[in-house]
Amino acid sequence: MSEYLLDMRGIVKDFSGVKALNGIDLKVKPGECVGLCGENGAGKSTLMKVLSAVYPHGTWEGQIFWEGTELKAQTIRETEEAGIVIIHQELMLVPQLSVAENIFMGNEIKLPGGIMNYGAMYQRAEELMKELKMPDVNVAKPVHNYGGGHQQLIEIAKALNKKAKLLILDEPTSSLTKSETEILLNIIRELKKKGVACVMISHKLDEIAAVCDTISVIRDGTHVGTRPMAEMDTNEIITMMVGREIKNLFPREEHPIGEVFFEAKNITCVDVTNAARKRVDNVSLKLRKGEILGISGLVGAGRTELAMAIFGCYPGEYQAELWLDGKQISVNSPRDAVTQGICLVPEDRKRHGIVPLQGVGANITMAVLNKFAKFGVIDASAEMHQIQQSIARMRVKTASPTLPIKGLSGGNQQKAVVSKMLLPNPKVLILDEPTRGVDVGAKYEIYKLMFELVKQGLSIIMISSELPEVLGISDRVLVIGEGQLRGDFVNDGLTQEQVMTAALGHSLQNAA
Repeated sequence: MSEYLLDMRGIVKDFSGVKALNGIDLKVKPGECVGLCGENGAGKSTLMKVLSAVYPHGTWEGQIFWEGTELKAQTIRETEEAGIVIIHQELMLVPQLSVAENIFMGNEIKLPGGIMNYGAMYQRAEELMKELKMPDVNVAKPVHNYGGGHQQLIEIAKALNKKAKLLILDEPTSSLTKSETEILLNIIRELKKKGVACVMISHKLDEIAAVCDTISVIRDGTHVGTRPMAEMDTNEIITMMVGREIKNLFPREEHPIGEVFFEAKNITCVDVTNAARKRVDNVSLKLRKGEILGISGLVGAGRTELAMAIFGCYPGEYQAELWLDGKQISVNSPRDAVTQGICLVPEDRKRHGIVPLQGVGANITMAVLNKFAKFGVIDASAEMHQIQQSIARMRVKTASPTLPIKGLSGGNQQKAVVSKMLLPNPKVLILDEPTRGVDVGAKYEIYKLMFELVKQGLSIIMISSELPEVLGISDRVLVIGEGQLRGDFVNDGLTQEQVMTAALGHSLQNAA
């Protein structure tokens, strides 16, 4: 009997002749948590899709041994019945169904005659919610009543209900708050004690270090190495991932900052579902030419709503008085914003940043198609030249510019969205969570690009939930809490504690 629960050997997977995986090995013992690390497009998610039979046996080369026996699964149901459960980066919940119905989807408890036994399902769902430290969740209510963090934990409850022996977590904390993340990490620790194995894919290396016993790194579809976490630190993981040492994760560069160039005054956004509540409450901000203005705050503070109001796309009732280069401008739609020189890279790239079935190139140029039009006809040659320049500039990894963008890794999709928003030559660029789900190498490239842009005189507003990122990149930091401006700080010796204190409303300072 093998000591390994899972033993993947020499896995090869190609797409149209391009090898996404080229001889990957991965071994996991019962009760072990393996951190699977690599840059965006390295092949991590592809490897897990091979394991969970999203790509069935026969569509890839190599062997998978599960509990000592070769596994040749053709369907996801087969791998789940074996005890392999994957939680995808994009949640697989049905918003209109209840929490309990989502947890039991495909595994419903039934009474004689095929009638749903809702009593038993509600009881088990409540037990799982308590286990996941969410006793206040009403399991009879639709999932759409709960935010992204709760939905992520509901997805985990669904996996636990399938009695997983191996739980695959693909970027599990990307939409979680700090407290929700700690709950999840504790759950992983408890599962390990019970003998449940985990494979965790995450770009948050501090979380990998906190719960993983072993680190396995892949780069460009090849296996770089596997080592015990106890023998490594996060800097060594980064070096293995990117093939070079990155000494400073935040490559801060000196750049000239001019006079106030953009102002947004009295921004107010009314909650779409509750007219008595303001998501943003009379917030004003100033942005200087060549400045990176960081916006920090807890999840739900109103940061994204603020950006949407400036860009003319807040879905509810709102008001915003905008001034650019000394002149008041009118922005009632994203088209108005882009025309006036304001561009936004949205927080949710899947919903608001890309057209999934369109090609990578078509996604990059969609905001500036008029530049390539002559007498109503697109100059395909000129457009392709621009696409190739953009792909090269942002190092977007794609087999072809015509490949549907949904086939790219999350980080490469993000690079394409940034490319799209740079083509209109904006004067003000709003980046909402620009490095969410992006690996350290790609983060570094995005930061370098930001400094390159501000040196050219562009002004940037960056919204981020990662405090080290805000403090590492910004010239000035605004803190938003419960829809209100709670701090405006020059980023000179500013600490995480000061920002968090302001975000929690314990002090209101204006230091800029």
